[in-house]
Amino acid sequence: MKKVLMPLVMVALLALVPYLGVAFGKLDYLFGVVIPYAAVAILLLGILFRMVDWLRRPVPFRIPTTCGQEKSLDWVRQDKLESPSTPWQAALRVLSEVLLFRSLFRNTKAELHGGPKLAYGSDKWLWLGGLAFHWSLLVVVLRHSRFFFEEPPMPLQVLENMDRFLDVTVPALYLSGLVALAAATFLVLRRFRDEKVRIISLPADFFPLFLIIGIVIAGISMRYFDKVNVMPVKALTLGLAGFSLDAPSPIGSLFYVHLFLVCVLFVYFPFSKLMHMGGIFLSPTRNLPNNSREKRHVNPWNPDIKFRTYAEYEDEFREKMKKAGLPVEKQ
Repeated sequence: MKKVLMPLVMVALLALVPYLGVAFGKLDYLFGVVIPYAAVAILLLGILFRMVDWLRRPVPFRIPTTCGQEKSLDWVRQDKLESPSTPWQAALRVLSEVLLFRSLFRNTKAELHGGPKLAYGSDKWLWLGGLAFHWSLLVVVLRHSRFFFEEPPMPLQVLENMDRFLDVTVPALYLSGLVALAAATFLVLRRFRDEKVRIISLPADFFPLFLIIGIVIAGISMRYFDKVNVMPVKALTLGLAGFSLDAPSPIGSLFYVHLFLVCVLFVYFPFSKLMHMGGIFLSPTRNLPNNSREKRHVNPWNPDIKFRTYAEYEDEFREKMKKAGLPVEKQ
């Protein structure tokens, strides 16, 4: 339980810091301007450093993970997504992983039944939970981007209307927030229910989930319970987008809890497992075409080797070869 309680307590303490700082220390400027700028700078520089570090590493051989027929004879049907032979096919394969989680869809689970009998079965709930989690977070991020525009673009307005089409509350209910909260809770509970996953889980696996849950709960609370005036929030975000250093108007402690937890996620992102968001595009097991039969790939790590012909060898050791009784071509 220590590896669960430690990240949970850490998130609770992180949420308490801005609440006390704004409510009693009047540190609105620190949590509303200084920390967001610093967090975004660390996020961008950290992602840039990780991506450049990955891009600099040579990948001399084709090592794509395949589970389909590669390109062969004309009358043998190729599986172009599972064993791509061109860069475009490999790009489609990466996009199918990013948007649909195709490899996770084929994930299976192993369980013991009736003693030593090992049975394999489908595990589509993990695929569905992961898909709902990532897509709902994407919708939430895109929906929040409207705060950085005087007049939100038409695509953002359409997305927002679709997100709140189930107009059953005042203010309108956004489904993406509820789906994100439910999906994140499911991923946490899965680590408790599955004994194998529970054993290999680390505090670093629970911390980002608890952090995201805290961000979502704070956002939902601001909208439906301890309501926050949106106009000062939009004035603050427009000022941040315009690189303004003006002090923010009074908003409320709960908003700064929400904003500070987002900043913590920004700082944590480049140095954690969350960087798989960028790493999936650079994974050689996914983005390389399987064309080893068509093209010869030379390892750049091998040093240049100077070869000698037999004539050069004999010129160097001819006298010794004669003394040893070995035949030579030139006398």
